[in-house]
Amino acid sequence: MTHSSDRLTDEALSTFLMAFYERARQDETLSPIFAGIPDAAWPGHLARIHDFWTSVMHGSGRYKGNPFGAHLGIGIEPRHFERWLALFEETAAEQLRFDAAAPLIVKAHRIADSLRAGLLYRPDLAQSA
Repeated sequence: MTHSSDRLTDEALSTFLMAFYERARQDETLSPIFAGIPDAAWPGHLARIHDFWTSVMHGSGRYKGNPFGAHLGIGIEPRHFERWLALFEETAAEQLRFDAAAPLIVKAHRIADSLRAGLLYRPDLAQSA
């Protein structure tokens, strides 16, 4: 199912993120990463993720956190990045038109590369970010 807009609207982004994280939380490889977030806390966590992505994609400035700090110490390994990106791309292709999905996927790869470098190769830099 693709969203009717060629552009990544806030509504389309929200719908995509809900679908993606529902799948990620059930994924064999990724679900252990999310196991520490109780179901009752999930809506707030998803809202924070939405704020992050609207800041990245639309410059909203709503996200005020530290993505490196948020991902430190939760057991992320290289295989998690690979699976996260594959599932992200699959879900984007199903949920969004190409013109909306393509820039989102490009940003996801850049963010994953940055997080991977900071968390796995230079955690000392990630802690001070």
